[in-house]
Amino acid sequence: MATWTWFRFSGNLLQLSAEAAYGFTAGAIALLVINAFLMLIAAYRNLVLLFLTSVMEVVLVCFLLSTLQRLPYEFEIATLALFSIICIYGALASLVNCIFSHRLLPMGPPLIKEKVRWESVPELPCPVANSRLTSSLMKIAGLLEEGGVCGVPTDTVYALAASCKNPRAIENIYNIKDRPAEKPICICISNVEQLVEAKPPFSPLLWEFMRNVYPGGISCIVSKGDWLFKLGVGPAYDRVGTKDSIMIRVPDHTVTGHLCDITGPLAITSANPSGEPDSTHHTMVINRLGHKLQGVLCDGDSNEVVASTVVNCLKIDEGTITIVREGCVPAVKVHQIFERVKSTMV
Repeated sequence: MATWTWFRFSGNLLQLSAEAAYGFTAGAIALLVINAFLMLIAAYRNLVLLFLTSVMEVVLVCFLLSTLQRLPYEFEIATLALFSIICIYGALASLVNCIFSHRLLPMGPPLIKEKVRWESVPELPCPVANSRLTSSLMKIAGLLEEGGVCGVPTDTVYALAASCKNPRAIENIYNIKDRPAEKPICICISNVEQLVEAKPPFSPLLWEFMRNVYPGGISCIVSKGDWLFKLGVGPAYDRVGTKDSIMIRVPDHTVTGHLCDITGPLAITSANPSGEPDSTHHTMVINRLGHKLQGVLCDGDSNEVVASTVVNCLKIDEGTITIVREGCVPAVKVHQIFERVKSTMV
């Protein structure tokens, strides 16, 4: 645009020779070719960007005609007006949508949609599903209820999940990731209200602490009891936790919450071979354990790079909690929450 403006208004004043004008003609042709590739890229982004690059192609045609002294004035005005309108709308829409983190002003869908590699089922070792689709969520829920083990996203890293209605599936988790038998598996539920309905004999201090840390990247170890049957853990009672305790996770993750609402409590553990780093993307789960799984719910990058922080709450009524494993939530922050909760209970 700057080159055309300079040539349009200064070319005559500088009395450029015909050869010099033809140099600008060659440059305009080169820019037409380059912009054609930009149009192709824009087709994969959104309609506004595609329209902008398309009009830019027309603008370059105007530049080309201008170098040949064959540009109609009306065509020039119309093209520049259209280009200005699209530029203003595109800039405004991008700014507003960025500020409010929501598509208040539509940019339009891409004209050409990329095919995501993991959707090519024949090339993958197990079925995969897109977490953004309800049908995909129902597919994974069905696999879990049939006794399968699936990789699922959480608010921290990816996890292996099995329904608490299928004890054998929980046993399979140990085989899939070569997990030592003495390491217990925790349960995952969608919200604290599920616990309330199960009526566990928790103290007011424990209830208040859990309400302050759930949902989120903190897992609490509490006493086991018959209340787990009311929660829906019945068939897997002896397969989760230890003889006397159970670790409970309430992820701050919409997809995981919906999945638990459909299936009931899930037995979960990190989706990685025992002793190896956590899986922070669904492709890691597929590549490392996909051949042993019945499905993977794909949600892109995980929110964290480490698992949840595990807190032993068995002696909370004595005014003590213990950090069993420091994960995504720093131990200092956990103790600060606990001290604040204790002070409000006095």
